[in-house]
Amino acid sequence: MKLRILGSAAGGGFPQWNCNCRNCHGLRTGTVRATARTQSSIAVSGNGRDWLLVNASPDILAQLRANPPLQPARSLRDTGIAAVVLMDGQVDHVTGLAMLREHRRPLPVWCTDAVAADLRLGYPLFEVLGHFCGVEQRSIPLDGSRFAIPGVDGLTLAAVPVASKAAPYSPHRDAPEPGDNIGLTFVDDAGRSVFYAPGLAAIEPRTWDAMCRADVVIVDGTFWRDEEMIDLGISTRRARAIGHLPQAGADGMIAWLDRLPATTRKLLIHVNNTNPILDEDSAERAELARHGIAVAEDNQELVP
Repeated sequence: MKLRILGSAAGGGFPQWNCNCRNCHGLRTGTVRATARTQSSIAVSGNGRDWLLVNASPDILAQLRANPPLQPARSLRDTGIAAVVLMDGQVDHVTGLAMLREHRRPLPVWCTDAVAADLRLGYPLFEVLGHFCGVEQRSIPLDGSRFAIPGVDGLTLAAVPVASKAAPYSPHRDAPEPGDNIGLTFVDDAGRSVFYAPGLAAIEPRTWDAMCRADVVIVDGTFWRDEEMIDLGISTRRARAIGHLPQAGADGMIAWLDRLPATTRKLLIHVNNTNPILDEDSAERAELARHGIAVAEDNQELVP
């Protein structure tokens, strides 16, 4: 299995276009040692040729240019992307589908029924794409059973519903339903596995079981503290209230990741522009290192 981090930031990217928090201003002026990031997405392959795009961020075109294996140039019009999987219906994870509208046949998109409904009604991307390449939507099973995706050889997947938030345009934004958000386990033919969940408000038993079984765990790194956005005057809501488990605290993400087997590789993704871990010289970044937790980087390749 090969896994490429196409983008590692939360919605808005880093620096965010209209933000002058310490991180964003510091990156622009060179006063903070940090790296610019696009909005979160990954690509996974079982054979190094055929790729599964997992979420399609608004930055997808720049991400494809930065990752040559996804454009093998075997013909006049070509792509290494065999299919797309959506983890949720959030705008920063689905808007890139519109950028793939030149696809020469209906775009294979795998998502849950809940996400499909949101993308037909609340944010009608599937209808828009119907005027271009079209969408061949396939449903993701939520019972934990393994499934394969045609055209993506050497990989099987299993989904688990996770605690987070539906998109703002979903009719059940404040009344979550199974399938609004999922975590995915990717397993290759050699038995190596990766668990991926860029949005997690809490770690429930089924999520924890999937994390414990994986060789690599890539999970929600949005906020450092629950009150992060409140303290900056950006929002009145806590991290958990908008669907993200913060890293700090007795029951935060660090505490959970510490409980994983010592051999598990641990990475954070979907990092918000306000999170102090983006400052590579920060005390928070050093604390992650002490716990053996890495911060995912754009264009990083992982081989479990």
